[in-house]
Amino acid sequence: MSLAVAGSLGGCSLADESPGTGDAGSSSNSTAGTGTATAGTGTTTAGTGTATAGTGTGTAGTGTAGTAVGGSASAGGSASAGAAAGGSAPKGGSGSGGSAAGGSTAGGSGAGGSNGASLSAGCGKDPTIPASMYNNGNPISITAANRQRRYILSVPANYDKTKPYRLVIAWHQLDGNDKQMYQQNYYWLKDIAEAASSTIFVAPNGEKNGAPCTGTSVAESGCGWPDSSGSNVALGDAVVAQVEENFCIDKNKIFANGWSYGGSMTFRTACSRPLGGDAMWGVRAVAVYNGAEQLSSGGCKVGKPVAFYASHGTNDTVLSYDGGISMDQTFGKQNGCNWMTPAKATGNHICTMQTGCMTGYPVEFCSFVGPHTPDPPREGGQRWQPQEVWKFFSQF
Repeated sequence: MSLAVAGSLGGCSLADESPGTGDAGSSSNSTAGTGTATAGTGTTTAGTGTATAGTGTGTAGTGTAGTAVGGSASAGGSASAGAAAGGSAPKGGSGSGGSAAGGSTAGGSGAGGSNGASLSAGCGKDPTIPASMYNNGNPISITAANRQRRYILSVPANYDKTKPYRLVIAWHQLDGNDKQMYQQNYYWLKDIAEAASSTIFVAPNGEKNGAPCTGTSVAESGCGWPDSSGSNVALGDAVVAQVEENFCIDKNKIFANGWSYGGSMTFRTACSRPLGGDAMWGVRAVAVYNGAEQLSSGGCKVGKPVAFYASHGTNDTVLSYDGGISMDQTFGKQNGCNWMTPAKATGNHICTMQTGCMTGYPVEFCSFVGPHTPDPPREGGQRWQPQEVWKFFSQF
């Protein structure tokens, strides 16, 4: 990361942002793409794979059999012809990557197991992480790339070890930290009741001056994600592995989001750890808020599709609006979309869904009139971005 860019990000503390307020009662505009499948049209009952050990034969969408992601099915059965990344389709249309073994999602194909889930090792087991170490904002120590790192963990209040949960990784901004993500309910997604009850959230902690951040207050000056060496990708690997070992995670429903430097780290996660890639885990979708590709990219070149949401303020003077458009275009092309420049807001926020994308790999960009912030000016007195992001994530 250049010193010039690092200096411009120096003021990216969320505490410095003062979100404005939109007109009372106003609603958002949206230019919905026409590339998504109609609900229910992509299903078929002749699944190409079965789950063994008593899980029975599942119904699944059509597609060519691919390599199983995660490999494991529910109740001890293994997927015999699991779906590749792309097999899970949002509310309609069959996935182009492959068909499920052992279950199907609503209107589309799943991947390996009951209801399209690929279950983590923690399913059916009591966690070995003590309850006193999560849901209270206290960091959990973990080793990654031979260094002592930390993260904060939040688990639904009525966690059920037999039920697969989503996992959301929240990467903080420069001058932030894991404690700030916890305080802000992981970019306010946990404020949504459905998200809070169905999702496990984690907030890894960053680095500064070549060493892990260790601050004990909310936010820490200089703490960010310089990741040319891959040390923070390794941190994500370690956190996901530990959470999957202790809790029941649907490995096909891991997501990441982040603002500014955290948005860049989110882009790096999508580039380095796509679902269906070579690693032991991958993200199904990401959300980038006022980010820039180059800050944490480490030279990573996007090579696999990931469902991609981005938002950017038209008045951002820290990271350019065009830089946000560029990231959207990168994944738009990777996901096979008929990519066109998204509409630019002049009033309320406006979201553009690209058309023609691969089934299950939408690309959406939300433009808003506002500054460098993950918490854009409110409309009707309400935050709109968490709702947009949750709608994007929860379609999978």
